[in-house]
Amino acid sequence: MGLVSIRVKGDRKSFGTATVTDIPTASAARLWRPIARFVAIEARVGALALARGPLVAGVYEFLRFGIKQGWACLFGGLLCALLIGSYLFYPAQATLSRYDMLTLSAVMIQVVLLALRMETWEEAKVIALFHVVGTVMEIFKTAVGSWIYPEVSLFRIAGVPLFTGFMYASIGSYIARVWRLFDFRFTHHPGTGATLLLATAIYLNFFTHHYVTDIRLGLFAATALLFGRTWVYFKVWRVHRRMPLLLGFLLVALFIWLAENIGTGTRVWLYPNQVSSWAMVSWPKLGSWYLLMIVSYVLVSLVNKPEVYRHGEIERGNYKQ
Repeated sequence: MGLVSIRVKGDRKSFGTATVTDIPTASAARLWRPIARFVAIEARVGALALARGPLVAGVYEFLRFGIKQGWACLFGGLLCALLIGSYLFYPAQATLSRYDMLTLSAVMIQVVLLALRMETWEEAKVIALFHVVGTVMEIFKTAVGSWIYPEVSLFRIAGVPLFTGFMYASIGSYIARVWRLFDFRFTHHPGTGATLLLATAIYLNFFTHHYVTDIRLGLFAATALLFGRTWVYFKVWRVHRRMPLLLGFLLVALFIWLAENIGTGTRVWLYPNQVSSWAMVSWPKLGSWYLLMIVSYVLVSLVNKPEVYRHGEIERGNYKQ
């Protein structure tokens, strides 16, 4: 995942018709020394895949995509594992409540990721911001009865366990990491002022729709108007691929909705219709997560400024892995 130069029919360390040159010192692997030794190996595997033809190279690129996505989901994936593991194995009569264990574990994960340089301080700042934004909304939503946290805990604010902020933060963590890992570039991206206005309106509507008209249909329309022409270019391996940014939002929202089913299935939090027996989270919640995705994306874009994609400019020289 560092910077590796790959040349075809060169004169350095040949593998069939593909060759690998030296690894620049700017490799991202230097941020986590335990994986630094694998960068050269990965480059050789990539060269072998190129030498075997387009089918093998395509399969290799697909595997790279999955590995990068897994790396980007690291924080959220660990939290989901904790939810499932604590539901199955954590003792009900333990002195430390399950929720407090989840809070302390989330803090420990954050500390370890920073200590091992598996997460940057910039990403940590985004996570902290999401923690605040998410906790404020949780306090309000539980107060109006949208959902409940059925278990007791010590580390809580107004009935909301503190680990819940980390669940929102995992969304920000994912977006910040995937942005960097896939070297995002954009075409027709809206300006910061417009996106901030939209994100503010979406966030406020999560509160105000309990008292006045729900304007989410208008917010969906505004999202389509702002981002309808926007394409995101992402680099899995050697070149940038592209997709409509709105489709990217939908795909991420879908995975968040699936993760929410894990959260309610493990009874970490419950909607009113799930108290007596579990039921799948309703499909309209996918729309809520879609809108929250917009808020998450806009906040991350304040740290990772959207860069314009210019055809042919980025693919020259070293390939960002």
